[in-house]
Amino acid sequence: MDDSVRKSCWGVTVWTVAIFSALMMLGFLCSNAETVAIAAN
Repeated sequence: MDDSVRKSCWGVTVWTVAIFSALMMLGFLCSNAETVAIAAN
């Protein structure tokens, strides 16, 4: 019981971190793209 709960907990943690990292990278890339576009103008 404890092992399965621990594994599922870690799975949720890993997925949360992965999704959060992906969103941060997306936001970072988008903000950089806007900055480059503004600088190009």
